[in-house]
Amino acid sequence: MKIGQVHWQGRLTAAVFRNGEAHPIPGYTVAELIESAPRKNMTFAQMAADYAARGGEYLEPAIPVLPREAWACGCTYEMSAAFRDAEHGTREGFYRHVYEAPRPEIFFKGTARVCTGPGGPIGIRRDSKFTAPEPELAVLLGHGGEVLGYTLANDVSAWDIERENPLYLPQSKVYQHCCSLGPWFVTPDELPDPYSLQMTCVIRRGGAVLFEGSVSTSKLNRRIETLIEYLLRSNPVPPASVLLTGTGIIVPQEAALQPGDVVEIRVPEIGVLANEAVLV
Repeated sequence: MKIGQVHWQGRLTAAVFRNGEAHPIPGYTVAELIESAPRKNMTFAQMAADYAARGGEYLEPAIPVLPREAWACGCTYEMSAAFRDAEHGTREGFYRHVYEAPRPEIFFKGTARVCTGPGGPIGIRRDSKFTAPEPELAVLLGHGGEVLGYTLANDVSAWDIERENPLYLPQSKVYQHCCSLGPWFVTPDELPDPYSLQMTCVIRRGGAVLFEGSVSTSKLNRRIETLIEYLLRSNPVPPASVLLTGTGIIVPQEAALQPGDVVEIRVPEIGVLANEAVLV
């Protein structure tokens, strides 16, 4: 099942997506569904299916959840760790250590304030000359860290700021429109193997392809349940939060984002997330 949100009757509203149509769930956002389902002795997916309107409408997907919190993981793909060590001239440095160590890198990406959805803007920091997309698989978390669904994410990052000093990572990662999510969440019953997905990323400038890259999630070096377990250690993340699982597609500096560039992330089993870059 595909569950997300639409703008319907003047309100951001949860919806089930079937056969190109949206079936709104009146009176609920996705976060409200997650919070309400246990009180009704229902699962998130059951409540969405039961409460969705029988008639569908042709509505564009909006941001699939306004996350209570958004968290992200780094160095979960070998290419990401190698690229960052090469940038710092360390070849087998601390990024490689994080890739290989039992404890993953997990950082706070922000709240709904910094997030956008399909068709929304992604931000380029005005003090950055090398802002790049980071295409990622993301998971929607329910009570106790239960995985309720999978979506696409763009962990937009000012890589030159992190390159200047790794301690500047929060400024590299957290700012307006730094996180894009969408187009919807695919429930685990419909996507039973998140490690067999082929993800592509295309950057277009003026309609021409500036960059294209791809990766299989089979290259993910961590199990998703392990990432969630570390996230929740001494850290009770609220339901309706999201966790981004890291990128395996590295955009070179010559393809650094400029205003007007369009980034398209695609996984056939999930859909397409497209956003235009703007200065923030």
